[in-house]
Amino acid sequence: MTYEIVIGLEVHTQLLTKSKMFCSCSADYASAPPNTHVCPICLGMPGVLPVINEKAIEYTVMTALALNCTIPEYTKFDRKNYFYPDLMKGYQISQYDAPIGKGGWLTIDSNGPRKRINITRVHLEEDVAKLWHRGDYSLIDVNRSGVPLMEIVSEPEISSPEEARDYLVKLHNILRYLGVSTGNMEEGSFRCDANISIRPSGSKEFLPKVEVKNMNSFKAVYQALEYEARRQMKVLEGGGELVQETRGWVEEQGITVLQRTKEYADDYRYFPEPDLPPLVLDRAWIEEIRARLPELPEARRDRFMTQYGLPLYDANILTGSKAMADYFENCVKLMGSTKAKTVSNWLLGDFSRLLNATNTDIENAKISPKQLAEMLSLVDNGTISGPVAKAVLEEMFRTGKEASEIITEKKLSQISDADEIREVVKQVMANNAGAIADYASGKQQALTFIIGQVMKATRGRANPGVVREIIIQELGGK
Repeated sequence: MTYEIVIGLEVHTQLLTKSKMFCSCSADYASAPPNTHVCPICLGMPGVLPVINEKAIEYTVMTALALNCTIPEYTKFDRKNYFYPDLMKGYQISQYDAPIGKGGWLTIDSNGPRKRINITRVHLEEDVAKLWHRGDYSLIDVNRSGVPLMEIVSEPEISSPEEARDYLVKLHNILRYLGVSTGNMEEGSFRCDANISIRPSGSKEFLPKVEVKNMNSFKAVYQALEYEARRQMKVLEGGGELVQETRGWVEEQGITVLQRTKEYADDYRYFPEPDLPPLVLDRAWIEEIRARLPELPEARRDRFMTQYGLPLYDANILTGSKAMADYFENCVKLMGSTKAKTVSNWLLGDFSRLLNATNTDIENAKISPKQLAEMLSLVDNGTISGPVAKAVLEEMFRTGKEASEIITEKKLSQISDADEIREVVKQVMANNAGAIADYASGKQQALTFIIGQVMKATRGRANPGVVREIIIQELGGK
């Protein structure tokens, strides 16, 4: 029997607000000593009253609009009751039946044609504290408790681990473009729980779903879902029965393990939060936020293709990061749109190689767009050759120096003087009689070899066109 995979994703992302969701404590907890960004409200003390963070509402509305959601005028907060050591009050202030955004969608391109994945809801809640497990005891850090946490829930319309990964990458990119979250998965500011089930191909019936947790990278999501789909198929093929449960991904072993039987909504005993009034979102305010939305990744990708004539591959990668897309456009503005493909080639080639090798984000690179544009202009006007430019780029990347400064210091200017090049050509030909004989016998690749030797002897500084012309002259003009 063949099976279909059915996946729905619940993404939690911390919002980049200065203060927490319901109190004035700093939300910047990552580098703070444990339990220093706390107050009676986020400690869950009796008798305290929460106050709604307006910026968190604004960021959630902004995200919902970017995801094509409907924003209802009326929204409210609810109490989600459950007991766990990291939940200070014994309940979480969340949203249940009246979220800020609902009925949205985004598109993915996993298998060619664009596929729309519908989004059920975008809602706002508070994060929980963090537990630190130390052998037979645990410690708790309350700094994270109360940080604004936005949840984005997809419909169960994702059909493979590949689609799930692409959905998350697309969503992550949108959030970074909006500037509402760092999206840092390693620090927990972008977290994903996946609901996955299988069913016989062609069936419309949903079998019990499994919620998979503890995935902290796009790769982990892909691997966990791939494993879980295989595990569920093996259970059914062995005559077993699937049950609704929560499982944790153990990356070191490449398996999921049972954590608990899955709760249902009724288990949380939701009811309206009595300490917070319902919110009525002004339509004019919503439209003002809509007008401030930046150009989003998909629209920017399509524009790069039409405005700059870039192929889909280039446009996809360049717009995969707002910082990379901004860097590219700043370079192109300085060089002109006719040089867009040249800029793209360097950014996606040698520049990206250096970024990856040093684990550097492009916004932290020592080379500014202006410096890169000036270096590429030196290649265009013949001051340096392509091979020399690569060496110059590496030095610029390491030191932050201007290209012209490096060229002067290391005497890397291109040699175009015919007499100087001819002397090098004669020396190379004298040392490579075999290649000359091969050329004379009709082996054209020998010419390429001789040109390469001349370029090597001049450390890539010789003008390749002049080199070729002189070599052919010295070989008898053939």
